[in-house]
Amino acid sequence: MKMGRRALLSMAAIVLTALVAFAVVSYRRDLALAQARISSDSLIAQTRCGPIEYAVAGSGSPVLMIHGAGGGFDQGLDFARPLIGSGFQVIAVSRFGYLRTPLPGDASPMAQADAHACLLDALNIPKAAIIGGSAGAPSALQLCIRHPERCSVLVLGVPILYAPRDAAAPPPPAIALFLIKMTLRSDFIFWLDSKLAPDAVTRNILATPPADVKAAGRDEQQRVASILHHILPISPRAAGIQNDMAIGAAIQRYDLEHCMTPTLLITAENDLFGTYANARYTARQIPRSRFVSFSTGGHLWVGHNREVWFEIRNFLSPSAATRISARDRVTRRAGK
Repeated sequence: MKMGRRALLSMAAIVLTALVAFAVVSYRRDLALAQARISSDSLIAQTRCGPIEYAVAGSGSPVLMIHGAGGGFDQGLDFARPLIGSGFQVIAVSRFGYLRTPLPGDASPMAQADAHACLLDALNIPKAAIIGGSAGAPSALQLCIRHPERCSVLVLGVPILYAPRDAAAPPPPAIALFLIKMTLRSDFIFWLDSKLAPDAVTRNILATPPADVKAAGRDEQQRVASILHHILPISPRAAGIQNDMAIGAAIQRYDLEHCMTPTLLITAENDLFGTYANARYTARQIPRSRFVSFSTGGHLWVGHNREVWFEIRNFLSPSAATRISARDRVTRRAGK
C-alpha cells in the first residue's frame, strides 16, 4: 500500500512538473511574440508636448485613431484595419502611459487631447477625422472641444464618458474590480487567466457577454480572440491602464454643447461597461450627432462589426456628416 501510494505521488509530481514546464515554455513563447509585435511598425514623434509613439498605415484622408484601455498603437491599427486600403491614412497613437509614450504628471483627458493636437502638428496634418474607442473617447472628445479646427468628424465607439447618475449603469461589484486589477497586474497572470478562464476574462476585461461570442460567427470569434491576445504584454501598458481606470472612475461631464464637430456614437445595450447610457446621453447633448446602438454584442459589438464599419465609413464621407442637423441629431438603430 505504501509503495503504491508513493508511486502515485511520484507520478503526480512528474505530471505536475511537466505541466508547469509546458506552461512556462508556452508563456515565454507567447510573450516573446507579443513583444516582437509591439517592437516594430511604430515611430516616436518628438513634439512640443513630449515624445509620442504612433504608427501610420494606408494613404488618403487622415484618420487619427485613439485606442481604448489595454491598447497602444497596435490596438489602434487592429481596430481601424477596415479603413486601411480604403482611401484613408490611419494614424494610430499610443496614449499616455502606453508602450513607448510616457505618462506625464498631468495625464488628464484635456492634456491628452492637447498631445493629440501636438502629434498632428508634428506630422503636418492640419485636420483629421477622429476616432476614439472606449477609454480613448474622453481625450478624443476633448480634442474636438479644445481644438475644433483640427477635427473634421468625430466617431466615439462604446465611449467611457459621463452620464447622469439616474441614467448611468451601476458600477461593477467590488469583486469584479478586484479581479480586473489582479488580472491586469502582470503579464503572467493575464496570460494564465486568458488560457484557463477565457469566459471570465471576456466578461470582466472585455466587458462582453461570453454567450454573444459563442453565438457569433467564426470570423467574429477570431476577432475577439485577437483582441484578447493583443493585450499582452501588459507590463508596458500598465501605467496607462491605471490612469484610464482612475479617469473612468471619476469621469466628469464635458462641455458637450460646444462640440460643433459632427459626431457618430456607437454602442450596445448590453455593454458590460455600461456605455449605452453614456453614448445616448452624449448624443443628446452634442448639437450635430448620430446615435447607433445594438441590443447585443457587448463592449466589442460582437456580431455587428460589419454594420459598425458600414456606419463609420459612411460617416467619414464629407457629404454624410453635413447631413446631420440639430433637429435630427439622435438616430437609434436596433440590432438583433
